[in-house]
Amino acid sequence: MVCVCNATYCDTLDPVVLPAPGTYVKYESSKAGKRLERSEGSFQRSLRAPGIEYNLIRLPMACSDFSVRPYSYDDVPHDYELKHFRLAEEDVKMKIPLLHRASAMSKRPLSLYASPWTSPAWMKSNGDVRGKGTLKGQAGDKYHKTWANYFIKFLDEYAKHNVTFWAVTAQNEPLAALLTPPQFPTIAFTAAQQRDFVVRDLGPALARSPHRTRLIILDDQRIHLPHWAKAVLGNATAARYVAGVGVHWYLDGIVPASCSLEATHKLFPDHFLLYTEACSGFLTLRFSVSLGCWERGDRYSHSILTVLNHFVAGWTDWNLALDMEGGPNWVKNYVDSPVIVDSSKDVFYKQPMFYHLGHFSKFIPEGSRRVGLHSSRRCLICQLEHVAVLRPDGALVLVVLNRFGWDVPFGIQDPAVGFIETVAPANSIQTYLWRQQ
Repeated sequence: MVCVCNATYCDTLDPVVLPAPGTYVKYESSKAGKRLERSEGSFQRSLRAPGIEYNLIRLPMACSDFSVRPYSYDDVPHDYELKHFRLAEEDVKMKIPLLHRASAMSKRPLSLYASPWTSPAWMKSNGDVRGKGTLKGQAGDKYHKTWANYFIKFLDEYAKHNVTFWAVTAQNEPLAALLTPPQFPTIAFTAAQQRDFVVRDLGPALARSPHRTRLIILDDQRIHLPHWAKAVLGNATAARYVAGVGVHWYLDGIVPASCSLEATHKLFPDHFLLYTEACSGFLTLRFSVSLGCWERGDRYSHSILTVLNHFVAGWTDWNLALDMEGGPNWVKNYVDSPVIVDSSKDVFYKQPMFYHLGHFSKFIPEGSRRVGLHSSRRCLICQLEHVAVLRPDGALVLVVLNRFGWDVPFGIQDPAVGFIETVAPANSIQTYLWRQQ
């Protein structure tokens, strides 16, 4: 089931109003058709903003595969001073206006971070923005210093349009670049090469710049953790320049979160972990876009719950909106998205993935802290997934996911308030919100 929206109608979510002490509100979505349906209750013994308040946005620096063409910001060979650096039409006419509109509509500040897919062709070993290649030379040389200054130029130009970035990642999927098809825009880095680039070029360039932009390393699969973090953050100079580690979800099934995410956190607790890319419908043999697919939303919530319980601070969807084919994408790497736009009918569809995201983004604002949650007993055939969070305003949030095809009764006990008995319906996600006394 999808919500069909057009220029005059779209379902919306009422403002969040905290319940009175001793009561709770519950929001529920289900495969049966509920979409963030609100109900109220009492234990036994105001924030106001429309929409789902998603506010973490990743922006490609120049092209990605989801551009309509390959391009960079400086295609003049040997322009080491970047005198010919220019934002593209895509930035000036599309990305920046959309960011301004989103920022104006959002009640929470947007946290923007940028990721490069490729450098200009003349900086790459293969001489093309597409395909497998590395930066020419080695860390500390003119190519690497120019590439570091390319980041600063990007931040400078966006700042002229009143757009500032909370962070940048050092490179999108630096190791996956070795495995991608030849038409993809990429640059390959090993962990050691990224460490040296951060120490000698990118870290100092950001530190010298007027921008208060933080630096995120890896931006690739968690199978590379904790090795990648050890190689980069194990260097004291690199660690001073780096704020966090970015992770993609595509190979999560290969390595447990405890062996990768939790292990990295224990080694480097002062550096945050952030999920920087996730989507469904990739590498599918059937349909990239599957309108109304509950299971794809289910996988979103399963991932978010898993990683939040293993020290991850946030989770980013790759494409918030795509067309009916799962693009545009100039290399035909079509995928699914929480919002699908049918421009021929002037409508868009809000998919289950959208509502699954809302169960987190609407109720867990920036600055919230995960709190301990003790399960009194476990049922092997009816185990629920959950996370509990304390919001900055003192309210508590509990998100509960039931991925089974049957109802699961359970209870919630907060020593400060009391106890409730409730049920997680088959194939559902619920968000509970209450105040402590």
